[in-house]
Amino acid sequence: MFKDPIAVKEAVLHGFPRLSILVVGDVMLDRYIWGSCSRICPEAPVPVVLLSKRTDSPGGAANVANNLSALHIKSFLAGFVGADESAEVLKRECRSQGIDVSGLVASEGVCTVTKTRIMADDRQVVRLDEEVVPKPSEARSDLLLAEIERILTDNLIDAIVLSDYAKGVCTPYLCGRLMEIAKKHRVPVFVDPKGRDYMKYAGATAIKPNRVEMVEVAQAMGWSSNVIEAAQSLREALDLEFVALTLGAHGIALVERESLHEMPTVAREVFDVSGAGDTVIACLVAALCCNLSLAESAAVANLGAAQVIARLGSTPVSRPDLLAAVTAQERSNGLRKLYSLEDLVTLAEAWRREGKTVAITNGCYDLLHAGHVRLLEDSAMTADRLIVAINSDESVKRLKGPSRPLMPEPERVTVLSALECIDAVVVFEEDTPLNVITAIRPDALIKGGDYTKETVVGADVVESYGGSIVLVPLVPGLSTTNLAAAISKL
Repeated sequence: MFKDPIAVKEAVLHGFPRLSILVVGDVMLDRYIWGSCSRICPEAPVPVVLLSKRTDSPGGAANVANNLSALHIKSFLAGFVGADESAEVLKRECRSQGIDVSGLVASEGVCTVTKTRIMADDRQVVRLDEEVVPKPSEARSDLLLAEIERILTDNLIDAIVLSDYAKGVCTPYLCGRLMEIAKKHRVPVFVDPKGRDYMKYAGATAIKPNRVEMVEVAQAMGWSSNVIEAAQSLREALDLEFVALTLGAHGIALVERESLHEMPTVAREVFDVSGAGDTVIACLVAALCCNLSLAESAAVANLGAAQVIARLGSTPVSRPDLLAAVTAQERSNGLRKLYSLEDLVTLAEAWRREGKTVAITNGCYDLLHAGHVRLLEDSAMTADRLIVAINSDESVKRLKGPSRPLMPEPERVTVLSALECIDAVVVFEEDTPLNVITAIRPDALIKGGDYTKETVVGADVVESYGGSIVLVPLVPGLSTTNLAAAISKL
């Protein structure tokens, strides 16, 4: 999927935390009432839901900011809320995720848009919407524009996402003034649109409509009924850098000035599509801000959406989850599995979030032989993911003598990375892998049968939190020393 997976991984790991992105639009509170259903109400033909819990989360434009924050991006949120209890809940939920809500403007006479979903046995039974869409008012918009101007003046913002849910924020007046302010501060604007009046988005960098939205605007403008051709007309009409047209199960079409690139979706079982569009725009803009190509950025967005639709509720994709998805693509491309210890800690966290167990084994792996392969394959059977920690060249010299290693570190890493049973490789400079084991906290620590539990470095650490020590039988007569001696006699 990626032409440069190393650059993509670097963007997710190190680029995202350096970004600051402002989200402007229709903020909402997503409220979930969870329960179970085993009977129909005798008063009316409706299910009776036995309440088990209630949860609240940022919705609408606030969910875009939540997705950015979950990717470790500094996110700012600007929009209107009511002077009500729902506004306080929304602000609390946003702050808990690290979102700056100083750009939220309380407006009298309206309520905070709230969507309440009643869930029975992981299925949505009904949704209750609370909203009052106010009449357009330039004076009201100016209050929000003043907050946007303040945020752009006081902070180094990399991009603006305009998230339009047609709830009264993104009027033609506000959009026009926003584009002027963004241009003054030299900040690109990316739009997640709604409705049929796309001309109000003139001055934006790019737009991300879905198929239904594109059909609606094409009908309103008299453009071709072919959504790709309509997207091309939209790009020309607004002089956009590109249109990212989401096509549901058919992926994303990227319409640029001189090219068209269609990207298939990532296959995943769908549980709930709520919030998937918010994840796409968040991941797309974040990746572009890290100077990834448009195609690579869209691929990142595709992976992010695939994580979200596999869960119930409007749940953002986290940076560890996205990293795990990127890593899976890297592995399928047959590239090396070498990670720094810092990056590997993040990756192991992502695996555990998916319910996977992690095992570690270690060694020099100088002249990889059948005994090594057998041990590694057996090690992989003990957990869902296997990490191999290897001694650096200097560490090998200290342990084995000045004539070792026979294979330098890059070659040992390359050979190990080619083995299907290995998920990640990390190099340590110390004489032992204790620091790696302590940082990763594996579920299982694997060594060969020539060790005892008492002689395994890190065994006490792993057992202290309930992990296991596994000793794998060795293949008799196979060792690097014996192999090197045999070669020297040739």
